[in-house]
Amino acid sequence: MKHFLLTAFLAVPMLVSSQMIGGPDRKPGEGEGPYDRLIIRGVNVIDGTGGPPGGPYDVVVENNKIVDVVGVGLPHLPIDESKRPKIGTGNTKEIDATGKYLMPGIIDLHVHTGGVPKAPEAEYVYKLWMANGITTVRGVPTGDLEWSLNERRRSAENKMVAPRIVSFHRPGNGLEWKDRNIITPEDAKEWVRYAKKKGVDGLKLGSFRPEIMKALLDEANSLGMGSTAHLGQNGVGQMNALDAARLGLTGMTHFYGLFESMYENNSLQPYPLDINSRDEQHRFGQVARQWDLVKPGSEKWNALLDEFLELDFYINPTMTIYSAGRDVMRARNADWHEKYTLPTQMDFFAPSRLNHGAYWFDWTTEDEVEWRNYYRVWMQFLNEYKNKGGKVTVGSDSGFIYQLYGFGTVLELEMLQEAGFHPLEVIRAATMHSAEEIFKPLKKPIEYGVIRPGLLADMIIVDENPLQNLKVLYGTGAVRLNDETGKVERVGGVEITIKDGIVYDAKQLLRDVEAMVKKQKEERAGK
Repeated sequence: MKHFLLTAFLAVPMLVSSQMIGGPDRKPGEGEGPYDRLIIRGVNVIDGTGGPPGGPYDVVVENNKIVDVVGVGLPHLPIDESKRPKIGTGNTKEIDATGKYLMPGIIDLHVHTGGVPKAPEAEYVYKLWMANGITTVRGVPTGDLEWSLNERRRSAENKMVAPRIVSFHRPGNGLEWKDRNIITPEDAKEWVRYAKKKGVDGLKLGSFRPEIMKALLDEANSLGMGSTAHLGQNGVGQMNALDAARLGLTGMTHFYGLFESMYENNSLQPYPLDINSRDEQHRFGQVARQWDLVKPGSEKWNALLDEFLELDFYINPTMTIYSAGRDVMRARNADWHEKYTLPTQMDFFAPSRLNHGAYWFDWTTEDEVEWRNYYRVWMQFLNEYKNKGGKVTVGSDSGFIYQLYGFGTVLELEMLQEAGFHPLEVIRAATMHSAEEIFKPLKKPIEYGVIRPGLLADMIIVDENPLQNLKVLYGTGAVRLNDETGKVERVGGVEITIKDGIVYDAKQLLRDVEAMVKKQKEERAGK
């Protein structure tokens, strides 16, 4: 393992191999369009800015851009046909979405694309993302540098079924650097210039020592590259979240270094003296036990909120990826595993001292209580930061710790609501604010993330109101009793995912995933 990566990864056992099969070319029938003119008729629009939904609207798309959002009447009254935009002739399509809901596609700012042994085919992951309404992902990274940049290009050209891909990488990645270490600040700057030339969008940083961190961020910011950081537990003593933000970090992912920036009576977490950070149950069990080292509402707490706000610092908490720690049985038995989780992925989730995030060696009630306490304080900080005007965005890090791609992203939305966010604030976090984090380093307006004329046509249609129940965004939908039949049924689930003006049947994407899972199960059974 390279010297410069030790701080970031010292506490991590074997990670997944990045070897994987790239997404196949789009097959006939996989997505329709883009069209010269596409009109979504009679829909209720949640635009992503935080404004309340309204309708009925006809939303007009030409090729891959939204060109008009037209009010065509009032609720509970007949449509005013005189106001409806005309479809025209040629390569056109109309979607009757009367009474349904249209919102921007979800943006997930913390993803990895499976890999050997858990999910070898990227198609599986891409279709899970798209089926759950995710139209843009930020890989941190999605895979090896050269592989991920090629997949980003193929997605941008719509040669495969996949969300838009923003490609972030760890310093030192890339074939030309495989035999080199980042030791000096000049090494750091040289790698950033190399990454920029290759086409990398931004940096995924660890807790580098200050002079290296400063060099990486100075060079990245000068070149218009984004940055986020997973500030590893073994390095937060030299580089916590506030230290990194002051050096120019765009935003943080996870929570490492956050609490350490506002301890009341400690400078380091007082770990038990027999801790071994290479033991993942020690590592993940102990990190939650810092919840009472900070004091909500204290001078340090408020000072951190205020300085983050002044620095325009983005927090991408990825609460979903640690949520199994609060109730591992729930996560292990989630509704979607039976149909949509590959056996190899489920094997990876199971308790193991080898696989990263499979740390349930002897998980106890006490461990779960500590995690619930931790979430209570963590969520309070996130909600207060949002209330002050700070930007909290959406990320999942799925593929570990019983969280499945796509489904874990929707769970993140639910957890933001648990933290105190109004559902409109949740959707704004998952769309407009997440887009703003992507475009901030470029110093340019967002190109997607809001339903507005002039922006790219990345949108989803669902037949239920997600504000009333975010669960309807899950591919599996929500469970509801039908009072007319007396039977339980599932409602919702994204119906249509539109990415770059191309219309995808989200339900069919889920059926494709289900077939992949069934095939692997049959192969295991020897059929």
